[in-house]
Amino acid sequence: MVPATPLPTARFWRSLEGGAVACGLCPRRCRLREGQRGYCLMRGNEGGAMVLHGHGRSSGFAVDPIEKKPLHHFRPGLAVLSFGTLGCNLGCRFCQNWDLSRAPAGRDLAGAVPPAAVPRMALDRGCGGVAFTYNDPVVFHEYAVETAQACRERGLATVAVTAGYHNPEPREEFYRHMDAANIDLKGISDAFYRTHCAGRLGPVLDTLKYVRHGTRTWLEVTTLLIPGANDAPADLDALSAWIAGNLGPDVPLHFTAFRPAWKLKALPPTPLATLLEARRLALANGLRHVYLGNVRTLEGSGTVCHGCGHLLIGRDGYRLTRWDLTREGACARCGTPCPGVFGPGPG
Repeated sequence: MVPATPLPTARFWRSLEGGAVACGLCPRRCRLREGQRGYCLMRGNEGGAMVLHGHGRSSGFAVDPIEKKPLHHFRPGLAVLSFGTLGCNLGCRFCQNWDLSRAPAGRDLAGAVPPAAVPRMALDRGCGGVAFTYNDPVVFHEYAVETAQACRERGLATVAVTAGYHNPEPREEFYRHMDAANIDLKGISDAFYRTHCAGRLGPVLDTLKYVRHGTRTWLEVTTLLIPGANDAPADLDALSAWIAGNLGPDVPLHFTAFRPAWKLKALPPTPLATLLEARRLALANGLRHVYLGNVRTLEGSGTVCHGCGHLLIGRDGYRLTRWDLTREGACARCGTPCPGVFGPGPG
């Protein structure tokens, strides 16, 4: 009988008495006895060491437009190879990918896909970047970082789609290897995070400030608006005011429509009127680029020059319909720079 291949050892943990281990990857700081897995399902204690379950294996790959992440100011029109694993370190009751994020420990993953193979797959499919998404890349930190290193060696952009629930030391390593990130700010109250996400707000705010002011990673923010949970006008006003005051007016904000999922299937979808009001409040609070997602509407879809109001990038869903930026990323009409990473044209 061929012995099983040992699981790779994780980073950011320490030993405790009696063979237990303590994880330091995220604010949960799980303490695990022999044979236990952490809340994220992907890190466990075997033989008094923290090991990685599913390392180097994906739950699936797909080619997506970068607008789907959503990122509207980072190389618009770029095709990215998206992939993830299983598990998550939050427990959002409204999770759209709950079958991956809270997947049972025994669920099968795809065959082995080592980090060096991912950029080859991306290039073979005509992609200019790789996105770590579907489940939160925080929980497959080592796999994401190793893959990002391989991608950069091949000239591919690296993109993280994450909830930002990270501890400082691993967070610093993670974002050294990410060219862009879309971070979920799921609400603006700690009570919302505790009730609906099984987490805390403070670490997410810390991550947002760190990425914006302490890294070169391009940042955009997404908030899913859930009827009766985080969509009160006072909450929407406070959320966009926090972003303007702490991250600045140039960070794009995406308000997206909720669709009934997992433990909140009884709630209705987000009304368009709620999204429009959220955008109005955010613009009134000084944010320059506020977008609406999961709905088909011209308002909040295109990128507009904050200097003269000229339409710089038109969009129909994820498809670009207009491009009126200079090679330097400025408005072709008035010359006002548009914040972001653009290059000479789409892609």
